[in-house]
Amino acid sequence: MKISVNDVELFTRTDIQKQVMMDYIPEEIFEEDMKRRLNWVLMHLYDQAYNKLKTEWEPKLIENGIDSFPSLPDKFAALVFGQPNYKSRSARDKGD
Repeated sequence: MKISVNDVELFTRTDIQKQVMMDYIPEEIFEEDMKRRLNWVLMHLYDQAYNKLKTEWEPKLIENGIDSFPSLPDKFAALVFGQPNYKSRSARDKGD
């Protein structure tokens, strides 16, 4: 079993590792269950990151003169990323 993102293989599980997991998860639903679990992890990370972004940026947007915020998460994030005082995580870590 190979797990890839954007056609880059991230890791491989051997047939025996897959068999061990199928001792726990029925083989009839194994592939779908693996997809569901990976999706859950990524969406959980997105939700946590979005909540942090929203909590941090609502007061900053008000300071920037914006008093109406989009209710859709991606539109809110786009508004934040378009602010002149927004810095990416890498820029903040560098102290830019």
